[in-house]
Formats: sequence, C-alpha cells, structure tokens
Amino acid sequence: MADPLSTTFAALADPTRRAILARLSSGDATVGELAEPFDMSLPAISKHLTVLEKAGLVTKSRDGQRRHCRISVAPLEDATSWLELYRKHWEQQLDHLGDYLATIQPPSTEGTTKENPS
Repeated sequence: MADPLSTTFAALADPTRRAILARLSSGDATVGELAEPFDMSLPAISKHLTVLEKAGLVTKSRDGQRRHCRISVAPLEDATSWLELYRKHWEQQLDHLGDYLATIQPPSTEGTTKENPS
C-alpha cells in the first residue's frame, strides 16, 4: 500500500477529482450534484469519488437513497506541510544564488554619465 502522501498526490493528479474537491470546498453535495457539471456517467463520477475517499479527501454518508459527500482537509494539510518544506528550501537556495551573483557582478554604472574631455 502506498503512503498517505503518495495517495493524496495521486488523487489530486486528476483534474476531475480536483474539480470535485473545489466544488466540495463550498459545501457538502450529493453524488448527483457533483456529477452535474461533468460530461460523464454517474458510475464514472462514483469511481472518482472512491479514489478521493480512499485518499481520505472525501467522506460519504447516506441519507436514505442519497449519498452526501464532504471534503476532508487533513490530507490536504499534510500535503501542504510537505510542500512548504520544499518551498522554504528553494527560496533559501535562490536567496543564496542572488547573494552569490551580487558578489561576482561588477557594480552597475547605469544612470551615470561620462563627461567628454575635449
């Protein structure tokens, strides 16, 4: 079995699943409501929801015949924390590169004028 972070990123790799999560970020929805904007069958949407559910990104509950879906943010928070570590690392690397470039470039003479000795 894949680690939770890999499962989260695999689930987020599909644009349909990202669109479903975007819709759920504004509130709970039934499977039918989630399927409306897509040009695909209800079973296809259900398969996407199963992937999201296995990744822990969506929870489903039943109310009679209707299945309600809700977003679960914990896996997204874990992914954000992991990405944040690398963002900080690369920002530091770029800062170091900027510092290094400043030491090897000659001072700029832009904006100064030379007098013409005649």
